Amino acid sequence: MRNWIIFGLLVVSFFGYGQELNCSVKVNYDQITNANVQIFKTLERSLSEFVNNTKWSTRNFASNERIDCSMFITIQSYENNDFQCTLQVQSSRPIFNSTYTSPVFNYNDKEFNFRYLEFENFVYNPNSYDSNLVAMVAFYANIIIGLDADTFSNQGGTKYLESAANMANLAQSSGSSGWTQTEKKQNRYYLINDLLSNTFTPYREALYEYHQLGMDKMADDPKAAKQNVAKAIKTVSKIHAVRPNAFITRIFFDAKMDEIVYVFSGGPSVDIVELTETLNKISPLNSTKWSAIKF
Repeated sequence: MRNWIIFGLLVVSFFGYGQELNCSVKVNYDQITNANVQIFKTLERSLSEFVNNTKWSTRNFASNERIDCSMFITIQSYENNDFQCTLQVQSSRPIFNSTYTSPVFNYNDKEFNFRYLEFENFVYNPNSYDSNLVAMVAFYANIIIGLDADTFSNQGGTKYLESAANMANLAQSSGSSGWTQTEKKQNRYYLINDLLSNTFTPYREALYEYHQLGMDKMADDPKAAKQNVAKAIKTVSKIHAVRPNAFITRIFFDAKMDEIVYVFSGGPSVDIVELTETLNKISPLNSTKWSAIKF
């Protein structure tokens, strides 16, 4: 009897903990009219299994801790097994004592290009570059895990972001676009370098303040929670003081702009004058959004 109990505990341990992501993978091939669509369906299914069944880190996640995220691939051209695509990556995390999930990361990679043979196996090796498709999926998986960890503890996702940086370094010699600093300044190279740069530490500090000290307190003390969210936005503004219009600042607001409007457009009243001044200064492209923050 005791052996069966031990076996049962081992089964629970093995199947109850493990993979980090609960990821919806979609492949849109509407723009492709001259190919057998089965390869795109196979790609979607294989990528979904790969992303969700791969162990991306050494941390064990309970099934209810897996990070909700999505990868939406739009195929722009396909010829001789070469894919030219864009990739929209999004992630969110649950808010304490609520059914609400808060967006954490929302990024559109316009250089998601790779070679793929139908039914090929995907294998993740954190210390080697095996294909651009695997490298890019691994890169974003670690970004998602790292930023999620940052929302629960101050800069708690460093080791995961370092794994993403390692993959980016391995990929630089591949010749694939999006990995090097010689290209435009809004690609994967700059994304991960900014995330790990001391100059842009306020972004990661703000993720913690915004979620753990702000949104997670909303059920218990909504006024104090909103004040802490406002403080987190002030933390982001530190970046503007040294690097106006920084790439990483846009990354923050691409995920958070709609939620910020929602948070400050109802519930207990807090001072929004300074808040809206700060928002208009550091994110002027979203001024129309900020004008909706009213009581």
